[in-house]
Parts: sequence; structure tokens; C-alpha cells
Amino acid sequence: MFQKIIRGCVKLVQRYLPEPFIFAIILTLLAFVIAMLVCHQAPVEVVEHWGGGVWSLLAFAMQMALVLVCGSTLAAAPSIKKGISALASLPKTPAGAIALVTGVSAVACWLNWGFGLIVGAIFAREIAKKLRGVDYRLLIASAYSGFVVWHAGISGSIPLTMATPGNGLAEITRGALTNPIPISQTILDPHNLIMVTLVIVALVVVNTLMHPKGNQVLMVDPLLLQDDPVPPAKQPETPAEKMESSWLLSGLISLLGLSYVVIKLFFRGGSLDLNTVILIFLFLGVILHKTPQAYVGAFTKAATGAAGIILQFPFYAGIMGIIMGVGASGICLGTVISDACISVSTPKSYPLFTFLCAAILNMFVPSGGGHWAIQAPIMFTAGADLGVDPGLTGMAIAWGDAWTNLIQPFWAIPALAIAKLNAKDIMGYCLIDLFVSGAIICAGLLLWA
Repeated sequence: MFQKIIRGCVKLVQRYLPEPFIFAIILTLLAFVIAMLVCHQAPVEVVEHWGGGVWSLLAFAMQMALVLVCGSTLAAAPSIKKGISALASLPKTPAGAIALVTGVSAVACWLNWGFGLIVGAIFAREIAKKLRGVDYRLLIASAYSGFVVWHAGISGSIPLTMATPGNGLAEITRGALTNPIPISQTILDPHNLIMVTLVIVALVVVNTLMHPKGNQVLMVDPLLLQDDPVPPAKQPETPAEKMESSWLLSGLISLLGLSYVVIKLFFRGGSLDLNTVILIFLFLGVILHKTPQAYVGAFTKAATGAAGIILQFPFYAGIMGIIMGVGASGICLGTVISDACISVSTPKSYPLFTFLCAAILNMFVPSGGGHWAIQAPIMFTAGADLGVDPGLTGMAIAWGDAWTNLIQPFWAIPALAIAKLNAKDIMGYCLIDLFVSGAIICAGLLLWA
């Protein structure tokens, strides 16, 4: 029975899920129509809101691209790749391979979403090269399923933004937050850590049980997964070539960057915000690639994985403009959705409804920065009125932002590029993971409250 449900989900997604860019266009048109109907806005108003929002996330888009590319470049370092190859030799059965890929990618995503997303895909590819009989679609889906915990992890943009000092925090939350919320009350809160652990364990079990039987297994020819050969390193001759191949220059600039991070975190009382995470992975990558030339080459190659993000971010920023745009009616779509959540909430149920509200919005704006801009002014004020801990409110938004990524193909683009698959090949399995992880997250937020 379980296998029939899985096959039904796979067929449903393969038939109806379009390419991610088409998905963004459809969501744009859907948001356009909903804003006119629900908020009573004229078409000209909605067009202006869309156009005004297109470039509103440029700074955050750059941060997201750097998180992805720096994480990807770190994952491509020879020592990291060697470790991944050694790990890929461990599983001897398809079930063991699925379980290991799920666990490794989820833990890596919790540490850094860009790093985990790429490491998971590379790890799955390595296993597919070495182990016969494992379903390649499920293998890649398992690698991507760990992405559901990323916003509850060290690189989660919402909790890191909450931990970042500055006047902007009080301004965007309309005075509900006047001081930063340390990650000990969000990411590292015991409730959140328990939820993360339970979700990862559940994904490992469910993904293993989803493995097809017999002739339903879709394997891939290992020859199709071979990386392009690396040309042999040329002995540097000119002064310029010697500088390009200098491990000393890499070491010195990395020492400078990491020293700043240490001073900020341990001597100046700074927080582990999004920019700090980017710096850590940037300079760790420089060290592990050893020479500036090697790092530039790996970075350039990794940057192609960010193409989908760069292309689609303006469209999702435009959707955010529609959702946040206030017309002559005096209301906006984001307020309507958030107010609907608040109207049915109690202090106990508020985090749950905040999570569900964020999950719906994530389908239209798959961006932590977008969610923060839309929900922070409303949800933190309402949460304060209800007496809900602001750390819990922020994590409810963060979990909702991550949860529906399992069926929102935007963030799967880099992993799919590595795997040479389409979104429709993996999203059927991710739909099952959505239901399972959602049940755990909902229960966890209710208990936390």
C-alpha cells in the first residue's frame, strides 16, 4: 500500500510540476489575480507593486548566492571530496545508501544550507557510481530532503537576522524586538534541537522505506556521472604564476579573515550572523583549496549552480512586492494572510499558525529575507501581545519557510544541476517527506509553546 501511494505521488508530480522558472511565472500570475480579488486592487496597482518589488531583494540575493557558492566551493575542496568518496564506499545495500545520504545531507544542511545542499548531491552521485541497485531519483531526493532543517540550523537567515544587532531590528518589528535574540534562544534552544533530531531520524526511516522494488528501480549509468578530468598542474614560471600558485598568499588572507571572525565572536561579543557564516566558509575554502588559482577555479565552477537563484530572485521579489503592496483599499495580501492566522490563534496555538502561514507564503516567496520583510512587522507584534516568546515566533517562521521547500523547486536547482535530473524526478518522494516532517514540526511547536 505504501509503495502504491509513493508511485502515485511520483506520477502526479512528474505529470504536473513544471520547470522551476515556469513555476515562478505561474506563481507570479496567481499572486497577481489573488491580490486583485482579495485586496480589491486595480490591475495597475498590482503591476506597480510587482515592479517596485523586483529589485528589493538584491542585497539578500547576493548573500544567498554567496552562501551557496562559498558552501559549494568548500564542498569541492580536495580534502572534502576525498572524505565524501570514502564515505560513499561505506553503504553496501540500497537501504543503507539512502539512510546514509539522508543523514549526512541533513546534518550538513543544518551546519550550512549551501554546503549541505551541494555535499548531499555530490555524496549521492558518488554512491551512485559505486553501488548498483540503488534508485537514483530517490537517492537525490534523499539528499535534498535534509534541506528541510536548514532554517533551523546555523545558517538559517531568520534566526541569524534576529541575532544581528542594529536599529533595523526594532524598526522592522515595530518595536516588538529592541534587542537581538541570541541563537541560544532560537537555533540552539533544546526544543529546536530535539525537533531537528526527530525530523532527521524520521526522514532517514521514511526515505529508506520508500525505495522501489524490483523493476521499479531506476539506476543511472556511472559513466554519465564522471566529472570532467582535471588538467595537470603546470609548474609556475613567471612571478605572476608563482603568486597564483602561492599557498602562502592563501594562508595569509585566510588568517586575516578568520582572525576577524574570532575577534568578533569571542572578544567583541558579536553574533553568528549570516555575513559571519559566509566569511567562515569563504576562508575555510581558500585554505582547503591551498592556492588562489585553485580556489578561483572551483569558485567559478560553483557559481554556475547559483544561476537559477540569480534568475529567479527578481521574480520572487516581484511576488513579494505584490504580497506587501498596499493599494487604495488600504490592505495588502501579506496582511490578510497574517491577520487570518492571528485571528484564530491563542498563546498556545500561535506558533503553529505562524508556521503554517509562513509555509503558505514560502510557496510564493521562497526566501528567508522575504519572509522576514513580510511577517516580522506583523507576527512579532501579535506574538508580543499574546505573550509568546519572540525566539519561538522567529523559529516558527523559520520552520515554515523551510518546510515547503520540499515541494518548492527553487532551492533544488543547484542539486539538480549536479545530479543531471529535473525537479519532477524527485519531488514526488519529497511530497511524502513533506507530510512526515510536517507532523513532527507541528507537534514540536505545540509542545514548545
